Amino acid sequence: MNSSIAHSDELRSSSLPHPTPIVFVVDDDISVRESLELLIDWAGWRPETFSSAQAFLARPRVLAPSCLVLDVSLPDLNGLDLQARVAARSDMPIIFITGYGDVPMTVRAMKAGAVEFLTKPFGDEELLSAIRNAIERSHTALDHEAEIRALQDCYASLSPREREVMALVVSGLLNKQTGGNLGISEITVKAHRGKVMGKMKADSLADLVKMAERLHLAPAPKI
Repeated sequence: MNSSIAHSDELRSSSLPHPTPIVFVVDDDISVRESLELLIDWAGWRPETFSSAQAFLARPRVLAPSCLVLDVSLPDLNGLDLQARVAARSDMPIIFITGYGDVPMTVRAMKAGAVEFLTKPFGDEELLSAIRNAIERSHTALDHEAEIRALQDCYASLSPREREVMALVVSGLLNKQTGGNLGISEITVKAHRGKVMGKMKADSLADLVKMAERLHLAPAPKI
């Protein structure tokens, strides 16, 4: 197994196993909350229900696969406004449910990232299918976050000089040019570059460039 494959396996394993997925339900109708709680539990997920947006927002965030089944009409903060509040939580896809809905409302919800917009009454399988899709997206988002955290940890292990060498190398400079920029010998650049490749677990320069892109590292100026 080459180092890039080993690194990929290591990153994937860092996010496994996932805990039981959580399906959050926010609806002010107690009968809806109770019926959805039974359905979600029957499907093998962990249901958590809330009667208002504020009650949901008070719940601490957890790192687990999840999705949010959200009513549009709520007593304090409506569903669309709640969606805006949690927009940064890409690991928690949103499924809207509503007793009434119009095209502008649906378009606004979908443009803001909702995965589904269901109008009551809807069938159990229709909702379960939407939840399965949302949970899959949540798994993917959490795995991506775990991979980025692993890359950040590797990058944090680099010395200041190694970071300088990495920045110049991934910008396309040769070892000799990198040395000229930093005022060090080509041999020293090669030594630092080797340490960078090892600490970042990069199998090739192409791997290292991709890692820098995923970490959103600013390109080094070519002097």
